Amino acid sequence: MSSDESQNAASSERRDAVREKAQQVKVRQSRARLIRRTSLAVVAVAFVAVIAVVVTWTVSSSASKPMMSPANVVNDGFVVTDVRGGGVDSVDPDSNGSLEGEAATPSPPAEPEPEPTPTASPTEAPAVEIRVYVDYLSTGSRDFQLANTKQLSEWVGDGAATLTYYPVAMLTAKSNGTKYSLRAAGAAACVAQHAPDYFFAFNDALLRQQPEVDSDGYSDSELAALAIATGLDGPKVVRACIEDQSYASWAKTATDRALQELPDTDGAALTGTPMVLVNGTQYVGKLDDPKEFAQFVLTIASDAYYKATPSPTPTPTTAP
Repeated sequence: MSSDESQNAASSERRDAVREKAQQVKVRQSRARLIRRTSLAVVAVAFVAVIAVVVTWTVSSSASKPMMSPANVVNDGFVVTDVRGGGVDSVDPDSNGSLEGEAATPSPPAEPEPEPTPTASPTEAPAVEIRVYVDYLSTGSRDFQLANTKQLSEWVGDGAATLTYYPVAMLTAKSNGTKYSLRAAGAAACVAQHAPDYFFAFNDALLRQQPEVDSDGYSDSELAALAIATGLDGPKVVRACIEDQSYASWAKTATDRALQELPDTDGAALTGTPMVLVNGTQYVGKLDDPKEFAQFVLTIASDAYYKATPSPTPTPTTAP
């Protein structure tokens, strides 16, 4: 064999060897790509499975967890049972709702003089029913509370009026996404549930120390601290209730119901806060004028008194 043929044969063998090595590298690379693709697919499937499990668990947990409602709520409102606290001492003593020097306590007017010889059965004036729908971020709600806390306390203390607050959350979107109105209404429900004697004081503190509209408002921890500062009993239970937002869902549902229809109002609905009803009649006067509100309450009380008082009946006499 000539040297040229030997060289050609050697070159051919080298090319074949290089081609074989290249083929082997190509096979290894294809295998590696396949493994990577398979691994990515497995990871993706596992990730989707995890997401599905989390979503299923969340939905099932939400569905299985019933909405908590306060046990002592009446038509979504809380009746004031104790008027202790409430910042009464800080109210302007000249703004006690007295009318031209008269006492601010709503009382029936003097009974008209009966005709000669008639007699009437004595009756007591019925207590005036005052209902206040309040949003704890509403400046109007704050103005009404500051102006009327003293006389509201006196009326309730004297038994001349019943007072019920309805926490609602109409301004939930006005707190930079923190849902302050909703959380504050839920916090009020926590106090009404676990420390009802201190509800009036906490309600007053929420309004008296109201945060600015379009601010973050208080955190749940700060709301709990504000409640505990009233001196209420069972602070740990109240704190846990507020920080867990136990009644936030109830507050939203109660607000939705109020926006549809208010109880005992012949179809009236909540349109803004505060909405103050006295024996079912809405007060539309100045929110920061206690004298005007007192006059309104006295007028309603007078109407209720005359409706409840029977007309005197003549006493039969015997002719001589």
